[in-house]
Amino acid sequence: MSTDTNAPERHMSVFDAICVVVAIVVGTSIFKVPSWVAANTSGPMEMMLAWVAGGFFCICGALCYAELATTYPKIGGEYFYVTRAFGRMTGFGFVWARATVIQTGSIAMMAYVFGDYTAQAMGLGGQAEMILALAATVILTILNIIGLRPEKWILNALTIAKVVGVLMIAAVGIFAAPYIASPAATTAPAGGGNSGAIGLAMVFVLLAFGGWNEAAYISGELKGKRRNMLWVLVGSIVVITVIYLLINWAYLRMLGFEGMKKSEAIAADSVKSVLGNNGAMAVTVLVAISALGAMDGCMFTGSRAICAMGGDFPKFKPLGKWHTKFQTPANAIIVQSLIAIVLIILPSLGWGIGKLVGSGFKSAADYTFPVFWTFLLLIGIAVIVLRYKDPDIERPFRVPGYPITIGIFVAMCGYMLYSSIAWTKTGALIGLAVLLAGLPVYLLFGRKPADA
Repeated sequence: MSTDTNAPERHMSVFDAICVVVAIVVGTSIFKVPSWVAANTSGPMEMMLAWVAGGFFCICGALCYAELATTYPKIGGEYFYVTRAFGRMTGFGFVWARATVIQTGSIAMMAYVFGDYTAQAMGLGGQAEMILALAATVILTILNIIGLRPEKWILNALTIAKVVGVLMIAAVGIFAAPYIASPAATTAPAGGGNSGAIGLAMVFVLLAFGGWNEAAYISGELKGKRRNMLWVLVGSIVVITVIYLLINWAYLRMLGFEGMKKSEAIAADSVKSVLGNNGAMAVTVLVAISALGAMDGCMFTGSRAICAMGGDFPKFKPLGKWHTKFQTPANAIIVQSLIAIVLIILPSLGWGIGKLVGSGFKSAADYTFPVFWTFLLLIGIAVIVLRYKDPDIERPFRVPGYPITIGIFVAMCGYMLYSSIAWTKTGALIGLAVLLAGLPVYLLFGRKPADA
């Protein structure tokens, strides 16, 4: 394959970058997580405030990321920040975790969701779910390799289709449900809920917001001024928060609070209560589209971290090369997708393996969340470390309310790390084991500086 180490082309507008973030974040969790949040809050008001709090916490994080991304506009994003603040070993561990646990696990998880819902829509059985998941992974890999512009247009189209679909569900609930659903279905009970579990509710809320930090990997390809990253980070979170508040309001009007708590397929149940089976089928198609968009976004940003790491380590130099014709990190994309394909296939290799690694939403969450929050915590601390380490570097944007804003973000990450371990229990050990497996790889291949 003809490749070169040329810097990437700055081809993305603020709108393109926001589409990438929205595509990743508004994946499939919004069609499942709201029932978990409702089950762990005491009533509609507390539930809606939990979603507002989630948006606020993410805004604090976005402001921290905006300082880092505008100061260091590198394609490696978080990998560069962690390496600069804490050293090469930590940076390598971060990319290892993303390539083997976090990003590839997310791609595999979304691939299975796409396969599952597409198979349902087409009335297919047997191994159709896995075959469709693999087919989607291969096709999106090719699209990510062959060119920036076609891939950008496809991702924008998937994101717009997803957002329009979610807003249509919200419109049905907000405007149609009061005239169709019975009063009992749209009125919250006086009691109910579990206010003592609000901490767990916030775990689920921030799960639904997960992925906004992927904007960091776009900074090296974003057109215009460095401060544009601020508008990408904050703008995407504002858009996502508004979407989440609208869809939860719609769920509440269609099912009522008790109905939300009990629903296992909240989007389908909500729309079905108003529009019948045709509405439920429309939701099935929407979930498949959402999963496909999230896969595409994860492939785009995930490959940039692998590419940046490849440029720093001689043994992994091929991963840092950009294809001269397509202007994409082709080798990094291929390696990332091969790992995701292995994760997709693993559950089908026998009952024991399937039981160990799982194939569903919660199984993937169990081994990715603790690792994810560990590194997000480090990146929050990196803002402070790098202010002392690089005091004279130009900072087009500084976190307002320093150090309180950073303190809120770091405290949130610490709490989420504790809560995710408490929630996943033994599942967290899988992610930790994979992370530790990267240590001997680093000792063998990563210790020698790139310019040595």
